[in-house]
Amino acid sequence: MFILQIALVLFATKLAGNLAARIGQPSVLGKIIVGIILGPALLGWVHDTELLTVFSQIGVLLLMFLAGLETDLQEMNRNKKAAIYVALGGIILPIILGYAGSQYYGMSVGESIFIGLLLSATSVSISVQALRELGWLNSKEGSTLLGAAVLDDIVVVILIAIAMSFFAGSDTNIGVLIGKKVLFFAILIVLAKWFIPHFIRIFKKFKVTESILSAGLIICFGLSYFAEFLGIAGIIGAFFAGIAIAQTEFKNEIEHKVEPIAYGIFVPFFFVSIGLAVSFDGIGDQIGFIVVFSIIAVVSKFIGSGLGAKLAGFNTKSSMGVGAGMVSRGEVALILAAMGLEGGLLPANYYTSIIIVIIVTTIVTPPLLKAIFGKRIAVFKKT
Repeated sequence: MFILQIALVLFATKLAGNLAARIGQPSVLGKIIVGIILGPALLGWVHDTELLTVFSQIGVLLLMFLAGLETDLQEMNRNKKAAIYVALGGIILPIILGYAGSQYYGMSVGESIFIGLLLSATSVSISVQALRELGWLNSKEGSTLLGAAVLDDIVVVILIAIAMSFFAGSDTNIGVLIGKKVLFFAILIVLAKWFIPHFIRIFKKFKVTESILSAGLIICFGLSYFAEFLGIAGIIGAFFAGIAIAQTEFKNEIEHKVEPIAYGIFVPFFFVSIGLAVSFDGIGDQIGFIVVFSIIAVVSKFIGSGLGAKLAGFNTKSSMGVGAGMVSRGEVALILAAMGLEGGLLPANYYTSIIIVIIVTTIVTPPLLKAIFGKRIAVFKKT
């Protein structure tokens, strides 16, 4: 059955991506929407099985790995101040508006704080794909977005851990949590400078096929696991694995060989998996809640991160584009929502509605980016 699902997902995502591109939208928009169509919400042809989840996880890791390979580290370093402003703006305003909206719907203080924190999460995996298609990934705006997303992930995870230890009674040592984040980046710097280049050179000498490609994938998945082990999203580990390899002479070879693997099979499953999370069961009485929180989710990031970019010196168009790129909550918020449900800080009766809100932010991000930035045709890559 899964073999049939592979064929169906690959065919449907490429067809939907082509249709989206033909009407002037990033192809990723069509791929996410086709996941909703194929999934339990409508046709029910594709279900969230264990194998599909594995393919999806590999897909998003490879997507962020490629983003890291294409990232200009010097440009990213030049925009670190802007990234801090964007991240802070994209955290503070969603917390305030999310808390206010939750209070309006009668949630407790702990639940309201958690919803605010949930809405402050960012997943730029969808934005990365849209920016890549539009040709803006390796730009000042793209570098700022990626840097802000990394900071956002670290800060929000720490704040959610504090909230859960305070309101849900979970036994979390905040000092240890922060220490793990610091440890990750300290070890990452050492690995990037002294270990990774030598590791690939040693692998290159192996008398086996595609040794350099295998070395790159080992680094990608190894750093992803290490990041998750220390409480950081695996996509952050994959992203920095790409950045580390981009500083070596093996960058182009690894990028050109990973790209067909990623987009040929694994990445389409990630896009479809976003849509599979949608379910319309029992939401008839919560349409108002979904509309209100979808507006809060989109506006709070768009304005909060956009103002941060403006304060950092971006012009109005670029600030709006950066704000739009931070709107998507994607898989990061889906994971945090599940944590909140398990910890008792996300009311069970609102869980499905919150999931739909997260999907809405993910769907609106590509067309927002297209409307603001437009397309740099010369550097566009078909995916």
